[in-house]
Amino acid sequence: MAGNTVTRTELSEAVRQKLGFSRAESAEWVGQVLEEICDCLAAGEDVKLSGFGHFIVRDKGERVGRNPKTGVEVPIEPRRVLAFRPSNVLKAHINGGSNTVGG
Repeated sequence: MAGNTVTRTELSEAVRQKLGFSRAESAEWVGQVLEEICDCLAAGEDVKLSGFGHFIVRDKGERVGRNPKTGVEVPIEPRRVLAFRPSNVLKAHINGGSNTVGG
């Protein structure tokens, strides 16, 4: 996979090559997995992918922020944010360890 960013199309192509699905099947499979992850996160559920990491939805309360240029205080609305904590297996893989991701 060339470039610095992996796209949905490149993920689908990798699935196609490794598992032998057609292009349409692999694109559908990747799309369904991503959609299920998004739906769970939107519902406020955390998503844990063993050997990969943990997606966590956090609620942030209302607070007062400050415009850095003018110093004027601005209210920041409450919101939900998404955080990702990589697994130790993924960290080791990224740092050249011998652990296998996705196993």
